[in-house]
Amino acid sequence: MIRLKNIFLAQALAFSAIAFGQGTFASNYPQTYDNRPSSTVKDFSSPEKLMSAKELVDININAMMNDPVLRNANWGFVIYDPKTKKVVSSYNENASLIPASTTKLLTTDAAVSLLGENFRWITQLEYSGEIDENGHLHGNLYIVGSGDPSLGTNKAGASSYSAIVSDFIAAISEKGIKKVNGDIIIQTGIFKINKTQTLPENIVWLENGNYYLPAGSTYEINPQNERLIAKPSNPFAENKNFYYISPYIKQMVYADKFDGLSLTTKVADPPAYLANSLRTSMIKKGVGVTGKVITKITDSNPEKRVAITAYQSPTLADIIYYTNQRSDNNLAEATLRMVGFQKKGDQTLESGRSVVVEHLKANAFETEGLNFMDGSGLSRNNLVTPISQVKFLTNIMDEKYYKTYFNSLPIAGQTGTLKSMFNGEGNGQIFAKTGTLNKVKTLAGYMKTHTGKTLVFSLLINNYAGSVDQVKGRMEQILQPALNL
Repeated sequence: MIRLKNIFLAQALAFSAIAFGQGTFASNYPQTYDNRPSSTVKDFSSPEKLMSAKELVDININAMMNDPVLRNANWGFVIYDPKTKKVVSSYNENASLIPASTTKLLTTDAAVSLLGENFRWITQLEYSGEIDENGHLHGNLYIVGSGDPSLGTNKAGASSYSAIVSDFIAAISEKGIKKVNGDIIIQTGIFKINKTQTLPENIVWLENGNYYLPAGSTYEINPQNERLIAKPSNPFAENKNFYYISPYIKQMVYADKFDGLSLTTKVADPPAYLANSLRTSMIKKGVGVTGKVITKITDSNPEKRVAITAYQSPTLADIIYYTNQRSDNNLAEATLRMVGFQKKGDQTLESGRSVVVEHLKANAFETEGLNFMDGSGLSRNNLVTPISQVKFLTNIMDEKYYKTYFNSLPIAGQTGTLKSMFNGEGNGQIFAKTGTLNKVKTLAGYMKTHTGKTLVFSLLINNYAGSVDQVKGRMEQILQPALNL
């Protein structure tokens, strides 16, 4: 990194030499100099005019070292040229830092690389037994899930529960079924471990009406903290639910009522909600169901079944776009588990992590300083170095799915989690994943410079002082001079 005193000394000498040669110490310029076109006249009114874009970037980084917001922070920064494969400018490039939600860059890349852009989760509707001449099914209906994280959520273009139920009932009618003398059985064996899955160490509790923590369990939580987890919702927000992991039942729950002292909670179980909604709607439409909704994780003696219809999730490309634009933790964690299931045959967090790390190593990711703990970046035990992030993002540029991956990233000042940043300079020129935890703010991705270059960058800030808005302002100040490179 360039030392400030060397830069200013060199520029001062250059300024003096040019000024002396041009006679700038005189009170008046020659008339012919004043009349030259502006493009040929050099402006020596400030030292910035004599400095290259790279020198200005380096000076800006040096200045940030004494900034009150960053003075005692742990942070690292790299700008990397993917064409020359060289570092343009950096600070603490090899420091292991908490990446927060920029961890999703690794998760979504592994998913689209290993599963393909057109991968979809399938939820099947089947039946067992026989249908008699009166349209009575003497058997059971089966809803067979595949761990679809978008089921019923409307996320990424996914259908609502009501739309899926409507399609299922229409398909049941086409099969000639007018009554079910049996049960509606849910089979969710693919993700049977999720509700007892241990969450990553040092998980960060979140309260948010738009997304929630991944399903799982945790230990050594003081029940008194449950009051702190659920905060009063925004009275003007349409969605007023609170999502968290209950230390009492060790499962993901949501609170639809919070009075400041206690919580009214329900277990979040999308397959069960779908099955019960189906049963209720069938009865309302005159299609009787004599049995109940039953969940079967395993079935030692499976019945012979016939397919009725199937619901397909949005494509993985759509899921990844939504995940990175909204920084959706639940989608990221479910995607990680599906990667593990597809490659190792089980759906544990450990398998998902193992597959992603193996993928990174196979693609020359510099794993020194890496600690990959989850798919979303919620764990503060995640660690990565800025230099490894930029080289990783550079390697992706050669992949056939790069366009899909690049398009999933928020655009500065315009879309997703970057919509409120770079509303001035940099608007529409920075494409990056954001990350936010308590006293952690990160940003990594690509920038299109004024000169037409595409550069890769990573900016990871831990333990900053001040507010989130203040550190976001410093991030803008660090990156904006690089737009002239």
